[in-house]
Amino acid sequence: MTEQPTPTSAPVQRPAAEPTADVTEERAPETAGAHAAGEPAGPLPVLVAVDGSESAARALRWAAAEADRRGAWLRVITVYPWPITGYPGGLVTGGELHRGLRSQAEDTLHAALAAVRDQAPGLTVRGEVRSGDVTPILVAASREAALTVLGSRGLGGFSGLLLGSTASAVIAHGHNPVVVVRGEGPVPASGKIVVGVDGGPGDEAVLAFAFEHAVETGAGVVAAHAWSDSLLDAAYTAGYAALDWGVLAQEARDLLTEALAPWRAKYPDVPVEPVVARSRPARLLLEQAADAALVVVGSRGRGGFTGLVLGSVSQALTRHAPCPVAVVRVDRRD
Repeated sequence: MTEQPTPTSAPVQRPAAEPTADVTEERAPETAGAHAAGEPAGPLPVLVAVDGSESAARALRWAAAEADRRGAWLRVITVYPWPITGYPGGLVTGGELHRGLRSQAEDTLHAALAAVRDQAPGLTVRGEVRSGDVTPILVAASREAALTVLGSRGLGGFSGLLLGSTASAVIAHGHNPVVVVRGEGPVPASGKIVVGVDGGPGDEAVLAFAFEHAVETGAGVVAAHAWSDSLLDAAYTAGYAALDWGVLAQEARDLLTEALAPWRAKYPDVPVEPVVARSRPARLLLEQAADAALVVVGSRGRGGFTGLVLGSVSQALTRHAPCPVAVVRVDRRD
């Protein structure tokens, strides 16, 4: 069970009485307008989850910059769990613990909104404090967002977010692309966009995201295709010596050329570097990500990227990539 939001367009103020479910802040309303439901007009927002961790702060900075580039508004959500009444230190009433968790979540949200104000003074931003299970809250919120942004690891309600079931569920069941902001130090403001291409039906959505992001940021695109992995090698173990690896390599190059052709025609000013390698997909993408601003992959793969979300490739990227990773949803009907 979750508290239902009660949106307001008033600036954030710390209430003396029990707060409402949402704490919202909006700037530059004269340029944003408003929907009938009270949301700013224009493109769908960028959604970001914060929990007070440094990882979430990096995700917030990335999300604010992305919303600013898109001309969209930013929706910031922090979630705290429903309180339990027993813990090792003694018994605390549900109401007392609830108020404490709520106050901590509000402090986290206020700090996040202040950081956005410092980073992008003209950006319209709204913040929400929600209580309940973080996964369904984020999945539901993603339905009305263009992009969901998460940190790679968190505290409190988002503890273990990336490596646990929450991130997998948001990626698998969310309604938009999910960006997991990885890496250390400053969030990369520029650099190449690495995109994984496997020849499957999901390539169109993945390449569209990569090229559109490249246009927005002025970056070049590195399109990577791994044409051999352990599965392919194992399948041909009996006739390994008879394989013509040169033919397989040429077929892989042809596949990538065909996949890129319409995007090169649509975006002729975007520099494109095709990379075809006899390698495992995760290894190839991680190698290319070393100096990248973003890696883009599909939520489900085919060929070299089969089993992307739940398999070893996605685990390798989300655990080890040195830069943000965008997972673009691929329709299950494909």
